[in-house]
Amino acid sequence: MSTTRVQLIDKNTTVGTAAAEDTKIVFDGNAQDYHIGLDDSDDSLTIGLGSALGTTSYMNIDATGAITKPLQPAFLVKPSSTQTDFNQGQVITIDFGTEVFDNNGDFASNTFTAPVTGRYCLQFAIQINDISNQDSATYYYIEMATSNRNYYNLSSIQEAVGSSAGQLYFTLSASALADMDANDTVTCRVVMGGTSGTGPSDISNNSHFSGFLVC
Repeated sequence: MSTTRVQLIDKNTTVGTAAAEDTKIVFDGNAQDYHIGLDDSDDSLTIGLGSALGTTSYMNIDATGAITKPLQPAFLVKPSSTQTDFNQGQVITIDFGTEVFDNNGDFASNTFTAPVTGRYCLQFAIQINDISNQDSATYYYIEMATSNRNYYNLSSIQEAVGSSAGQLYFTLSASALADMDANDTVTCRVVMGGTSGTGPSDISNNSHFSGFLVC
């Protein structure tokens, strides 16, 4: 193994010539290269993969001091349309057909897959339409089902409904700082509980599901 020592003689060292051009330092590795440099077109300091500045940026610091991580896992999804007619006792996986954003491409088929081991902030809220108007439909519960454990939120509706209540709407939400291993998954589900509620209920497309890697 060879060792190269770089010694800076002058205590003030400048990289670049003040021209309108990118300036970078490339770390030449065996399997992967990394770079840190000035992206002059954006006036930002960039850390990224490879030797080409600005092509696979992992962290950007702009002139205002704002720091962004373009590939940090983060997503926001919502249903494409109302999910209709789920009945008593059914475990329904919520269909999130529209991606508002998905930074690292980790969400597909109603499922978020953790790309790396870490702690993930997850949250979702669903609007339920046409809540069963029978007293025997006593509760709804929602869950975020991850590979390690499930996170629940149960809401009683017994006092809110009755034989003359008519069409009702209800919003349920849940959140968790979830421990996830690489390739662990999470989906969102809902159940209408009780003994013989007539339903059916609908899941509104006003619902949403989001998450991001915290640490």
